[in-house]
Amino acid sequence: MKEAISLRASAAYLDSSAFLFRHFIILLFFLLEDIVIITANMKTKVIVFLVLVFVSFSGFSQGQLKVGFYSNTCPDAESIVSGVVRNAAQSSSNILPVLLRLHFHDCFVEGCDGSILIENGPNAERHAFGHQGVGGFEVIDQAKAQLEATCPGVVSCADIVTLAARDAVALANGPSYEVPTGRRDGSVSDVSLADNMPDVSNSIQQLKAKFLHKGLSEKDLVLLSSAHTIGTTACFFMTKRLYNFSPGEGSDPAINPEFLPQLQSVCPQNGDVNVRLPIDQGSEQTFDKQILDNIRNGFAVLESDARLYDDETTRLVVDSYFEQLNPIFGTSFEADFVESIVKMGQIGVKTGSRGEIRRVCTAFN
Repeated sequence: MKEAISLRASAAYLDSSAFLFRHFIILLFFLLEDIVIITANMKTKVIVFLVLVFVSFSGFSQGQLKVGFYSNTCPDAESIVSGVVRNAAQSSSNILPVLLRLHFHDCFVEGCDGSILIENGPNAERHAFGHQGVGGFEVIDQAKAQLEATCPGVVSCADIVTLAARDAVALANGPSYEVPTGRRDGSVSDVSLADNMPDVSNSIQQLKAKFLHKGLSEKDLVLLSSAHTIGTTACFFMTKRLYNFSPGEGSDPAINPEFLPQLQSVCPQNGDVNVRLPIDQGSEQTFDKQILDNIRNGFAVLESDARLYDDETTRLVVDSYFEQLNPIFGTSFEADFVESIVKMGQIGVKTGSRGEIRRVCTAFN
């Protein structure tokens, strides 16, 4: 079980202190390289710790976001959200990937502002074609109700979504990490705004362009796609890839020939498109880098995941986590994922006087 990393960023570090601290971390890192008795797993935890400490002491923030934003106004905010997510996971572990996906879909439309939570009729954003299968709304509503009972009008729905995703990763045996909070809720929810969501059938060029438009790099594309390590997909999203990939080709040639019959047996042609299958074959309940290894070997379930290995840049990122000297002499998959998801969580945030703090997450005030 991975150790929880609990870090709190102080609001008033002198520049000189931050400078010295960063150099201390670098020195400590190289000292650790010489301790040959450290196992790979232990080293991974140390690297995640160092990355997060560096993030916190560097004053990592955007606008008015900061780690521990509610420490004075609602000190139990994060523990309340964690408790709700933990209880939901005890009822069904399937809720963990659902909450992680909810965070992604919220951030990619209008920024991380809780706009996907609004339910104000058929034109609400949540009903967009690109949001098919997105769920977890009831968990967010439960957390919001408890927070309103404890500290009304303080914690935004946008932050609840972000914190719930963080907790979902940790509960799936992934890294525990801190996220800056202080987001405010958006005041726009329109189904048409979700027309440009990344799609499983997108080419690698389309995927890179959509991520770049949100300020995310090709490396972020690989790491955020690796969140598919937990969760399932429906045969609806597999039919084209298995039976009508392109003119003259029945199935995607990137699928390993040994894997194709297995996929077709679960999702037969003209079969039930609602049948679900794990996205990360063999490791669907644990947050790890197994999905990247599957991509390398032709065992990617989703077409968009397979495309990551078609492009030289994204292929190099995938391969980097399986080099013999990594993570012993490089950053770990876990640390890099944390950096990418925290970065994603700051897309288009509303802070200060922008936006609002909703009383309920499904409706504007």
